[in-house]
Amino acid sequence: MNCHIDDLYPYFMRHAKQIFPMLDCMEDLRKISDLRVPANWYPEARAIQRKVIFHAGPTNSGKTHHAIQRYLAAKSGVYCGPLKLLAHEIFEKSNNAGVPCDLVTGEERTFVDEEGRQAEHVACTIEMCSVTTPYEVAVIDEIQMIRDISRGWAWTRALLGLCAEEIHVCGEPAAINFVTELMYTTGEEVEVRNYKRLTPFSILDHAVESLDNLRPGDCIVCFSKNDIYSISRQIEIRGLECAVIYGSLPPGTKLSQAKKFNDPEDPCKILVATDAIGMGLNLSIKRIIFNSLVKPNINEKGEKELDTISTSQALQIAGRAGRFSSIFKEGEVTTMHRDDLPILKEILSRNVDAIEDIFVSLSQVDGMYFVCNIDDFKFLADMIQHIPLNLRSRYVFCTAPINKKQPFVCTSFLKFARQFSRDEPLTFDWVCRHVSWPLVPPKNIKDLVHLEAVHDVLDLYLWLSYRFMDMFPDANHVREIQKELDSIIQVGVRNITRLIRATETNAPPGTNPLSNQRRLGPSPVSPRRVRGAPKAQDSGVEGWQLDKSLGSRLVQEGLLTPDLLRQLQKEWSKVHRQEEEGVKLVAGNNKTKGNKKKKK
Repeated sequence: MNCHIDDLYPYFMRHAKQIFPMLDCMEDLRKISDLRVPANWYPEARAIQRKVIFHAGPTNSGKTHHAIQRYLAAKSGVYCGPLKLLAHEIFEKSNNAGVPCDLVTGEERTFVDEEGRQAEHVACTIEMCSVTTPYEVAVIDEIQMIRDISRGWAWTRALLGLCAEEIHVCGEPAAINFVTELMYTTGEEVEVRNYKRLTPFSILDHAVESLDNLRPGDCIVCFSKNDIYSISRQIEIRGLECAVIYGSLPPGTKLSQAKKFNDPEDPCKILVATDAIGMGLNLSIKRIIFNSLVKPNINEKGEKELDTISTSQALQIAGRAGRFSSIFKEGEVTTMHRDDLPILKEILSRNVDAIEDIFVSLSQVDGMYFVCNIDDFKFLADMIQHIPLNLRSRYVFCTAPINKKQPFVCTSFLKFARQFSRDEPLTFDWVCRHVSWPLVPPKNIKDLVHLEAVHDVLDLYLWLSYRFMDMFPDANHVREIQKELDSIIQVGVRNITRLIRATETNAPPGTNPLSNQRRLGPSPVSPRRVRGAPKAQDSGVEGWQLDKSLGSRLVQEGLLTPDLLRQLQKEWSKVHRQEEEGVKLVAGNNKTKGNKKKKK
């Protein structure tokens, strides 16, 4: 019997749908995968005509203050900020002004009404804002973070989706054109209000060069925790007290250290900090001192790079000097090292790059949008892929905001998921056993880092407790011990120089416990150059073999990527082989000459 090949098609399709069931719903998949018009994802916002007001200006220009005044005067409002600290600040400011306001962050819900009824005003971290609740006024702070490759989606969602009559956007002037163009797609016009800095700051013509030249009101800005440890230790040796602030500290500890530094009665007059001071803290700083101009960054591929800070980052940090509300009415900016000062001046003299250029270069979907980096999501998905969870639970776990650099946090995340998959509630007693509660004040830096990781684990529990209340039932008890832990960490940070001394004392002979700290010296301009490293032509392969630990440290610090390290290893091996071949060739020639002499 003869038949045409097309006659096989129905049987092929029946078989294919058995193997690939999604073929039955391809049209639906195509619709939900259409990312071309994000504005249409928010029908409640599109149903009203919103008024968008852009408050544009540099740091300390009063732009956010004016937006908050309108927020407080409205019948209802929502404040959306990038940090828990900022949300807390607006929450307290609003309630102190007699405007009842709730607080919503990923790990916390605080209702001012004793019976739990929602207030008309709410201060929240931007990821937690509601795009279905109607408000009179919404404030979106730090709009320039819409370009962030990991968190930018939250600003895009808020800008397009907030259901408010007035949207007050605060941020850098560099974002004006982009926001205006984005609002054009929704048919909404943007009113721009420009602000100038309230207090001036000047770039000094000389670097500090030595910690002996520090003055009250100085803030030394570092981009590595190890630099903070090293410099705070050297300051203490000089008989001075200093406060310490960096990103992984709990919010309460940051506020405690800021209060200590700001207190005119406290002998602590020096601050050592990372760029965590750029947002969320009011500090009485007279002079900003950049210890380095090079910072580890994550690129659009999710890879860690070392790069010179951008103009936007430099202005954000420099702008903390001479705040309007502080005792210093004029600010000063300089560097620790002489070689860095002309580079800083050049950075600060540039115009901030317009945001639309960044979006066009990264665009992976139609128009001005790009798909945010989801490496952290995939990292967590890979970690729990072997754990039996339903699709919704698996998705929620994968969106958890954890620090994947901390092994204890990752281990805890895995244990949480396993316990959850067995349908066994994670009780307060279970959590206490897991983190070995009660904990004691840290005796060295390693202990302090572990306590910070435990704080992050408790944050993770609280975050999950609002998504799975029945499985994480003891949020109130966990929050209580987290506050106690915050106090314990504060004690450790107040005694940080003692912890550093203890770490140095306990270190094995011949090792440096803060081995990847940067020596006081000019910062490298290029991420491919490591100051003090031997030149290639002066180093043999033996030097490379002996320095493998250095290579590992450089990778951990972000000075080298693993790919670049492997490439360097190949180059060294190639040089070594060529040298060996050259030695053999010379030896062979000498041997030949010797034989000729014997024949003679």
